[in-house]
Amino acid sequence: MKEAFKFLKHLKENNNREWFASHKLEYDLIMKENKTFFDQIYSELQKHDSLQGIHIFRIYRDVRFSKDKSPYKSYLGAGYSRAKPMLRGGYYIQLEPNNSFVGGGFWGPSTADLLRIRKEFEIDTTAIKKITSNPTFVKYFGELKGEDGVKTAPKGFDKNHPAINLIKKKQFVLMRKFTDSEVLSDDFQKEVMATFLAMRPFFDYMSEVLTTDLNGEPLF
Repeated sequence: MKEAFKFLKHLKENNNREWFASHKLEYDLIMKENKTFFDQIYSELQKHDSLQGIHIFRIYRDVRFSKDKSPYKSYLGAGYSRAKPMLRGGYYIQLEPNNSFVGGGFWGPSTADLLRIRKEFEIDTTAIKKITSNPTFVKYFGELKGEDGVKTAPKGFDKNHPAINLIKKKQFVLMRKFTDSEVLSDDFQKEVMATFLAMRPFFDYMSEVLTTDLNGEPLF
């Protein structure tokens, strides 16, 4: 991991095609090493959950619709999706100097899923509040994160609802940041797994919500 961080720091300072081309062999070796790490996480996580797949993200940026025309990302990342339709959500890990984190949840739920989640929170927030106030949850993630979809209230919802701060969200994300020294420590893989496993009560609850109707009847 030390070599990967060293490479990523240099890449951030020299984010151009000429520099990258001259260091392509170094990049290939780093990707091979980190693919092994991401695959090990996948194998370990599969022992505790049912995964649909792993996606190791390319370092090449899509700059077509971005003001930032830097051709390369300054981080390495991998996502692990849970087996749909019964299991929902996904795990994510990002390795970047001074900005590494382990995350999970729902970055972009479908329109139907988002409405179902909001309706659940409109009816009852007892379960989600119990999960997010659990000491283990607070220790690893602090709070439930994610961008709000609207400023006041989604269409059809009361802006004065007691759970409006949850209902407004369009993302439901858990995140734990790591310092560079933590990433480079011998315990990092163990801590990644502990973090992913701490997400399970949240995932189990959300999966139940998204696979039942408002009466609790199974959809699948």
